[in-house]
Amino acid sequence: MQISIEVKVAASIDRVWQAWTRPQDIQQWNFASDEWQCPDAQIDLKPGGRFSYRMEAKDGSMGFDFSGTFTKVTPHQSITFELGDGRPVVVEFETDRKTVTVRETFEAESENAAQQQKQGWQAILDNFARFVEGE
Repeated sequence: MQISIEVKVAASIDRVWQAWTRPQDIQQWNFASDEWQCPDAQIDLKPGGRFSYRMEAKDGSMGFDFSGTFTKVTPHQSITFELGDGRPVVVEFETDRKTVTVRETFEAESENAAQQQKQGWQAILDNFARFVEGE
């Protein structure tokens, strides 16, 4: 099952791309709620390059690594990667005069309900927009 989410960001494509691909920026937005954090982000943005983002509850009660391998990178347009479990993800960046629409399409995993996955990924994407627009 494919899930697609999106957000409009009031910023330039240069700034949106930078916030999406720079480790120090990723650490500022890559979590779904204020109770979570992203204390580490490693990224080698090229086909065959890997990424790993550490996501943890601030109270230390739980955490996990979100990781995968990039399969295609078209700067300022799209990033395609495969998660550690083999699921494909496509991130598209569409620009207009004043905004960038960021759209993520991913294959649902089988452990959690599709609606729960959609809400979690959307919360992170919304956090991304708040971070970029709040600077």
